[in-house]
Amino acid sequence: MSPTIDTKTAVQHDLPTPDPESPLRPRQPYRLSTLCVTVENPSMKDQYGSSSVPIYQSATFKGVGNEYDYSRSGNPTRSHLEHHIAKISSAARAFAVSSGMAALDVILRLLKPGDEVIAGDDLYGGTNRLLTFIRTHVGVTVHHVDTTDPNAVIPFIHPTKTAMVLLESPTNPLLKIADLALISKEVKERAPNAIVVVDNTMMSPYLQRPLEHGADIVYDSATKYLSGHHDLMAGLITCNRDDLAKQIAFTINSVGNALTPIDCFLLLRGVKTMAVRMDRQQTTAQLVATYLHGLGFKVHYPGLPDHPGRDIHQRIADGNGAVLSFETGDKEMSEKIVGGTRLWGISVSFGCVNSLISMPCVMSHASIDPATRAARGLPEDLIRLCVGIEDASDLLDDLEHALVDAGAIALSAQQNKYVRVQPGHAALNKAVEQLAVGSSSQTVEQEWFVSAPGKVILFGEHAVVHGVTAIAAAVDLRCYGLVTPRNDGKLSVRFNDIDNFYAEWDIESLPWDASVVLGHNERHPEDLDQPLIDALHTGPLKELGVEKAQARNAALAFLYMYIKLSSAQRPSVHFAARSTLPVGAGLGSSASFSACAATTLLLLSERIVIPSIPAPISADHPHLSHHGRYALERHSAEEANRWAFIAEKILHGNPSGVDNSVAVFGGALTYNRPGFGKPSGMTSIQGFGSLRFLLTNSKVPRDTKKLVAGVGLMKQEQPEVVGAILDAIENISSQAKRSLADSSEFGRDNLLRDLSAMINQNHKYLVSLGVSHPSLEKIREKTAAPPYNLSTKLTGAGGGGCAVTLIPDNFSDSAMKDLLAELSECGFDPYLTSVGGSGLGVLSPYAEHRNPSANSGVANQGQVTPPETPGEGAGSPDLDNSLRVSFEFQPVSELSEWASDLGTWLYV
Repeated sequence: MSPTIDTKTAVQHDLPTPDPESPLRPRQPYRLSTLCVTVENPSMKDQYGSSSVPIYQSATFKGVGNEYDYSRSGNPTRSHLEHHIAKISSAARAFAVSSGMAALDVILRLLKPGDEVIAGDDLYGGTNRLLTFIRTHVGVTVHHVDTTDPNAVIPFIHPTKTAMVLLESPTNPLLKIADLALISKEVKERAPNAIVVVDNTMMSPYLQRPLEHGADIVYDSATKYLSGHHDLMAGLITCNRDDLAKQIAFTINSVGNALTPIDCFLLLRGVKTMAVRMDRQQTTAQLVATYLHGLGFKVHYPGLPDHPGRDIHQRIADGNGAVLSFETGDKEMSEKIVGGTRLWGISVSFGCVNSLISMPCVMSHASIDPATRAARGLPEDLIRLCVGIEDASDLLDDLEHALVDAGAIALSAQQNKYVRVQPGHAALNKAVEQLAVGSSSQTVEQEWFVSAPGKVILFGEHAVVHGVTAIAAAVDLRCYGLVTPRNDGKLSVRFNDIDNFYAEWDIESLPWDASVVLGHNERHPEDLDQPLIDALHTGPLKELGVEKAQARNAALAFLYMYIKLSSAQRPSVHFAARSTLPVGAGLGSSASFSACAATTLLLLSERIVIPSIPAPISADHPHLSHHGRYALERHSAEEANRWAFIAEKILHGNPSGVDNSVAVFGGALTYNRPGFGKPSGMTSIQGFGSLRFLLTNSKVPRDTKKLVAGVGLMKQEQPEVVGAILDAIENISSQAKRSLADSSEFGRDNLLRDLSAMINQNHKYLVSLGVSHPSLEKIREKTAAPPYNLSTKLTGAGGGGCAVTLIPDNFSDSAMKDLLAELSECGFDPYLTSVGGSGLGVLSPYAEHRNPSANSGVANQGQVTPPETPGEGAGSPDLDNSLRVSFEFQPVSELSEWASDLGTWLYV
């Protein structure tokens, strides 16, 4: 007598099974959970009887005419995996590729120009991005339709033009349900040649097999539930049509994106546990969805009784899955909830044994522009939960703490339980807070003062464009940034070095709707947010004309970062920037400005935090010019550098990253451009102490693009000559790197002597490339003449700009005084400074580290009270206790000393 089977929880599947024991007692079909763990392929028995499929980690196979010859075309481990996936997917054929998006790419290659595709309007962001690409570059028309309504799909089906219908069910992240069976039927009747494709990632074959409901092709991101551990990337394609299978196999073999043997092995291992994982995950997901639904949140999960697609889903699927989403009604509140969880990891993706939480509109779906998201009904406040296999009680407790801390729920005295705080009540509380402070912006108490160095290219400029190593170093001429509380709902900036520019804006009038604010732990994408840039140009910066292009760009960078970093808080502050660096002289003034602006905003948003007890600089700290008493933590410096690079992108379009890295980390580094057959990127020169240099600004404007183009043309016309020059400059850079890195062992005198010779050689080669200028040669002539006998070279683009002169340790003060006077008489601006010193600096915020007389008012510092400027500083009633007035009207010649005397600075 056969055992009793609960058919409600163990659905039978007519799939390949062992032969019956006898004609009288046929063996029943295996349930899917058994099939998942039973990896058998009768045509591929292991010769040693291994219970786990071996990894055939081989690119080639010996013999002629055998089943396998080259792993791109076929591999035994991959064949086992594909056979196994076909078995559990009700498929005749399965194909394993490198990722879910690679699977979709293979499928979309079935299309040709002029074809039309019908796709859902609630798709994974990557799917939307790839569809946009083929629409733009392949000439395929894409119709985005609400596929939850078959009647909305039908009008777009054309008998001959419709080539593909792309479906998801449930959709990501709104968990909408599409009737796969009905849509497939309607498509086949109206467009017989159209291919119905289903992204089944949210369900996996364990819970849903769309081929059983009329789909032609099904694909999964096997990175998710099939693998289950987020330790590999894979994509799977299944189908039952030989014609489609042949085309898919041809593409995979041609492109070469088939899954590697080791990943096939790991994926097979993951599939074996898929049933037990997903049973646990969807059980807990049901508990979480019920809990949130009971609190009154709008929850998207097909397991809830009021889900609009529940009946359809139960007809075509075997479970409700482990992904759900819910709306809070308030984007800022959602950000607080996501940031407040501890057990739920903030991450994109799903399907892992670990539980994850995210906000799709600022993470997985951020590539879809805000207007399109709004048109498709994707709420900006939506939170997506991807449930893992942790204990359900722990997950619910962690989520509840985050909801309470964010103000989303509160304990009801009447009901003695947590209840949802309605968005209207939250808005009323927020309005009361605004009346109390006069603004919706965050009240700021702390004033932050930061600085960052400029940079010089010591060796390799111009040649770096052609693959030669360049050496850049920090120069202790600095940009300073000061952010001061306003607390009146306005934001203002003053850039003293750019026509003493001043502007202010109402914070609430800024284009917040044009951007997606980044979460507290979220990094900025590689590309700039162009809609936000456009909105800033046409909004708050509209009145700034071409004559104020520099100020406009600086304000653009500041406002862009302010909006991106403000999160739930919008601080009302004034930001002022000043510089002892000559602007436009090729010494990285824009990068040091970017580092200052980024750091002040990161401090305001608490994305970087100054340690309560600053750590002493280690004995081997390479930056010696500030006699390092304290050091900023490395992770804070890295975050500041990432945002300084974003600001540099806004200012310059496509920066190398060298200038901002020097501005933040100080010291010296080498840089190689990618694409020249050697490791690209930047490497710090450890052990490099500071050296005295004279920087002389020729005050001659440069045309960098013209100079670079000139060297490029010369290289085309005289490749052998220029090639030899570039090789010689590479040798100089290599030798300089070794000398600087080994300076402690090499000896100071030997280092200075060798650097002097290399400076002279490098300059001569640059002259032969045609990038010097008479003004630079005159500076060289003055510094090289007796009694000075110093070595000087151009730096940066040349053609004007600055010259750098190495100053020996024994160079007398009187000789320096005479040299400075001579250069000034010639119309140049000389700056005596050090190279290779500290990077980013922050004035210590702690009382015990501050000079008590430093900010006690302008009069106490012997400064003349500046004339009042109408409308400026109206939101800063406590200026007497601020550094702002003293900072903005301090003479440039005294700025560094004044800043140093304020107290202890913390340096990178």
